[in-house]
Amino acid sequence: MSAGFQRARRPEQIAARRTAILAAARELLAERPVADISLRELSCRVGLAKSNVLRYFDSREAIFLEVLDTAWTTWLTELDRVLGDPAPADPGFAREERVAGTIAATLAERRQLCELISAMAPVLERNISPEFARGFKVRASANTERLGALVRARVPELSADGARQFASGVVIVVSGAWPYANPTDAVAAATAELGGTPGFAAGLAEGLTNLLAGLVARRR
Repeated sequence: MSAGFQRARRPEQIAARRTAILAAARELLAERPVADISLRELSCRVGLAKSNVLRYFDSREAIFLEVLDTAWTTWLTELDRVLGDPAPADPGFAREERVAGTIAATLAERRQLCELISAMAPVLERNISPEFARGFKVRASANTERLGALVRARVPELSADGARQFASGVVIVVSGAWPYANPTDAVAAATAELGGTPGFAAGLAEGLTNLLAGLVARRR
């Protein structure tokens, strides 16, 4: 143990230690991508040895998945408020465009959430225990179901299966669009020389609108 370290034993002590570790993870995410944050750096930020941090979480990846889960549920609560009450269908697919655009805009405002979603499958889910994986996937599934339900409440023509497909599609589109919109300096310079690409929010809105409108059109 590091000098001065006292192991948290009471539930409230354990909860406080976990909260401090998660807060440190969020601070670091505000400074750099998750791929650039090591367990050693995170441990130093919270003032613990790596071995002591691992007393409270399975791994570095598990810590950031916990941060993702909180950010995800917080976003869904805000999205429900911003989407507002259901409205009658507009001509064409204007309603679907408005709903998808709102989802895209609120996601674009949450860089940490987009960063963690893009890292979830290829990075963060690769070094966790079966027990933690099971719990996280249950929560992730609940978040996806909740997103689908929020969208279906505003677009009732969407089937229950279509709502699930759309919600899963949001995760998939963000996972691909975020790293594409945040390239290395060399790739960004080369892309600019070739005329550039649409920004993350605009590209995400277009992709989600097409997905939502397509799923609704198949029901008509």
